[in-house]
Amino acid sequence: MTIPGAELLATRLRHLLELLDGDVATVYADLGLAWFRPRFTPVVRTLAADGPQPIRDLAAAIGVTHSAASQTVAQMVKAELVTLRPGADARHRIVHLTPKAEELLPVLDAEWAATTAAAKRFEAELAYPLTKLVDEAIEALRERSMRQRIADAAPDLGR
Repeated sequence: MTIPGAELLATRLRHLLELLDGDVATVYADLGLAWFRPRFTPVVRTLAADGPQPIRDLAAAIGVTHSAASQTVAQMVKAELVTLRPGADARHRIVHLTPKAEELLPVLDAEWAATTAAAKRFEAELAYPLTKLVDEAIEALRERSMRQRIADAAPDLGR
């Protein structure tokens, strides 16, 4: 059997993320927070540290797209972890932590510290630091998108 290569890069990256997030979700379940999603933690920690902010600023702070942040915030509103209030203009919504989220901060801080330590040990086992590689990949795709790279590889594909 051949090990998949670059042709399945996105599939392999999704699998890696599923493994990482799945185990963190299991830790939350072990802590009695089975309903809490790993993607919520950066939002809660950012709002706790920096205070209420527009979704756009929150997205930039946690390093995701506006759309991804908006979807996460919508899930967090349903979980009663954040509320949305109008901003200076009608297009902006300001995200605020709820008391429910604030009560979780000690547990989330402890989990974050443990996960950070575990991630450092995990990276030490790898031939290349995963965070550095991911940062380089993101920067390379910002400079030249995968769409452009595909078009370069097969200029007649869309015809």
